[in-house]
Amino acid sequence: MLISVLPFVILISSLANHRIDADLSRHIGLNPQGALIVSQLFTSSRAYSAAAIVTALIFATAGTMAVAGSLQQLYEQVFSQQHRGWKDVHRFAVWVGVLFCVLVAESEISKPVHATVGPVGEGLVTYAGVTAFFWWTMHFLLAGRVRWRRLLRPAILTGVFWMGLELVSAAYFSSAIVSDSRLYGTIGVVFSFMIWFIAIGAVIVLGTVAGATWNVRKRRSKAAESGVPRAG
Repeated sequence: MLISVLPFVILISSLANHRIDADLSRHIGLNPQGALIVSQLFTSSRAYSAAAIVTALIFATAGTMAVAGSLQQLYEQVFSQQHRGWKDVHRFAVWVGVLFCVLVAESEISKPVHATVGPVGEGLVTYAGVTAFFWWTMHFLLAGRVRWRRLLRPAILTGVFWMGLELVSAAYFSSAIVSDSRLYGTIGVVFSFMIWFIAIGAVIVLGTVAGATWNVRKRRSKAAESGVPRAG
């Protein structure tokens, strides 16, 4: 995920004329010292190479489509659906395009939203956006084989775990990045990024599995209340 998604986000920030270090620092919740260290990893330039942008776009898109395939396989396993794999490559491409638009939009509106509704309101907006995105992602990558209603609880819990990750990140990663930078230099900061991306993967998996488990328990509870024998 670090190999595929980070170049994708860097490219998005470049096309949006927005520095990637500011976006990463904001998402991770870094303090000024941690944000300064992250900013030193990236160099800004007013000139952009068309060849470099095209190359980055190819690698980033291919890697992110692989992530979409992995997400599809996860959802198929959790919701007991037959694996479709690369038959849905067009869906992977559409998902990458939507992700691109979502990240660009989020980068552009984050400051106005924060200035208008404050940090608490911004957190609620972020939660709603994350929940809606993963709700749509599950339904879309599953090709509509699972009803929206069945996917709602997994989406809700994915959003909850995502917000929990943001809180944990704000408390942990600032000190971790400062410490790793002092001990290992630049590569130490990359290690911190890897941990963050692994945590994102864990949030997606846990949110999906916990939501599916919630669905099963809800169905069993209704069956018990109605007197219908529960399936094994």
